[in-house]
Amino acid sequence: MNQQGTLSQQVEAYHNWKKELIRQIGRYRLWLQDNDLFSDDVSTRIRHGLELLIEDELTIAFVGEYSRGKTELINALFFSEYGQRMLPSQAGRTTMCPTELFFDRSANENYLLLLPIETRTGELSLQQLRKQPERWVKHELDERDPEIMREVLAEVARVKSVSPEEARGLGFDEGMLEHDRNNPGNVLVPAWRNAQISIRHPLFERGLRILDTPGLNALGSEPELTISMLPRAHAVIFVLSADTGVTASDMTIWKEHIDTQHADHRAGRFAVLNKIDVLWDDLQGERHTQEAIDRVRSYTADHLGMRQHDVIPVSAKQGLLARVRKDETLFDKSNVGQLEQLIIQRILMHKEQLITQSLINDLLGMLQNSQAAMQYRLESLEEELQACSGVTMDKAALSRLAERAQKDYDFYYKKLITLRSSRRLMDSQGDMLKKLVSEERFENHAERVRASMSKSWTTAGMNRAMDQFFELLESDLTNLLSEGHLAEKMVGAIYRRYNEDSRARHLEPIPLRAGRHVIAIRELRKKARRFRISPKNLLTEQSVLVRRFFNVMVSETRTLHARVRQDVERWPSEALLPIMQYSMEQKQLLEHQIRRLRDMVRNDRDSRAERQRLNNTIADLRRQLELADAMQRQIRKPAPTLIQQKVVNISGAV
Repeated sequence: MNQQGTLSQQVEAYHNWKKELIRQIGRYRLWLQDNDLFSDDVSTRIRHGLELLIEDELTIAFVGEYSRGKTELINALFFSEYGQRMLPSQAGRTTMCPTELFFDRSANENYLLLLPIETRTGELSLQQLRKQPERWVKHELDERDPEIMREVLAEVARVKSVSPEEARGLGFDEGMLEHDRNNPGNVLVPAWRNAQISIRHPLFERGLRILDTPGLNALGSEPELTISMLPRAHAVIFVLSADTGVTASDMTIWKEHIDTQHADHRAGRFAVLNKIDVLWDDLQGERHTQEAIDRVRSYTADHLGMRQHDVIPVSAKQGLLARVRKDETLFDKSNVGQLEQLIIQRILMHKEQLITQSLINDLLGMLQNSQAAMQYRLESLEEELQACSGVTMDKAALSRLAERAQKDYDFYYKKLITLRSSRRLMDSQGDMLKKLVSEERFENHAERVRASMSKSWTTAGMNRAMDQFFELLESDLTNLLSEGHLAEKMVGAIYRRYNEDSRARHLEPIPLRAGRHVIAIRELRKKARRFRISPKNLLTEQSVLVRRFFNVMVSETRTLHARVRQDVERWPSEALLPIMQYSMEQKQLLEHQIRRLRDMVRNDRDSRAERQRLNNTIADLRRQLELADAMQRQIRKPAPTLIQQKVVNISGAV
């Protein structure tokens, strides 16, 4: 059995695929420079693509009630090489606060950051607190000493004794908290609100990020976790226990926090039925055990409304033990390997599709633009060669070619002037779009609703104020969509005219895609509505409710609004880029051609020497086009994770 197994190898293969893409983008940049086709606009577009690849992360959230074995599963999947449990997962020492595992590539160091639970009483959201390192408690993690590292990480599970009043003030439902036997009347709450663990690990270094969430009480009392962190995860692994089945609190987590319309889990939601070793029956044999597991699995799938092959039965405890002992038979029986296959086949495939949609298609379009310009240059050179095929050069033919090249040059020169004027028009259109989603406008809306909520003495009044906030934003984005459609129509007309006038039939405008932002704000409005009608929030003190709403909903909306603003700011300059790039490349190539042809007409040159020079230039140009073809083939290649991976039948999956 390979330690860290297939998952490690395939994430490494996925990372190498991204590295190869970055290399090809670098090659394309150099190719453009070598062929005098480089421009500032193209450079900016390439830089955005590189940033997307370099910053790319894959987030998997592990969710479930207390004592279902989430942390043990994370230990089995990612930390078995240490030969012990690195994260606290034994009885009585479970993760008590939301924990994020990753590797901080910018700091390039291992550490544990802990945010005190008391920060919940302040005005700042988790997102804002992440920008204030002084509010966090930091511990170094020394990977050379796993024993000490394990002791430091045990801090994540620390609890503190508080009165029921303090627990309520911190947002906990005291009825769901454990009573402190040492201090009668007190309850136990997590000592920390959030833990950030940066740890050098092959998968985390490659951009994998894990979110380990505690049980229902913590999910209900940390709105930011359920409003933004969980929905943004690329995939959710819902951990259940085979010895308890699907309990009422499991179903609450599933319905309220995972199987919701607003979640973004496009890579999938999967259920892991943990602790199947309790069903292993050595007396009655393997067949009896498998039938028992299949029954629990079928029951779980029915309860959650899932396909049966999305429910993976595993034993995290036995999987970890098997990996530490290098016991292949036990590892196969634990079924942890099947879960790894699921992550490879479904989650990594989804990430590759996202990169293809957002970057590769864009890059291929730019490359095809450049190839079309180079192909035109090749055809022109072959015509020149024809004019030089006799004993003497056919200067009349060369003059005709020069005149045609001059005519084409004038065409693209005028087109560029027209396009620059269209771009100025786009910029003024862009200014109007930017005003609809300006930061100042957003903050005015936020301030207005804060004042309305603070003045209101009734729940109904506060609800109206909260809804008004989203009404104002939705109105702004609907206006953006409407104005954006007009701008896109204008761009479409520019492209149609351009394509009719030129040989560039393949060029298409870049859309604004404002509609997705309207959908996103409507989804946030639905979340806010659920937030308002939650019994816990209806019973919350007014000042606490105002603060909680602003800490979570307004903060989340502010993040979305910043993304909208970024799109709106970039679009006017990018919308016309394909035709501007094509025109610029054609103009530059024609400029070289005219200069060369006129020089050949003016000066008496040796026909044979000129033929040799042209043959060399044509051969070089064909090599450049072959290079472009090779780049295109390389860019189109799917990730090795997906071509090399065999389709695995996951315990009965079709």
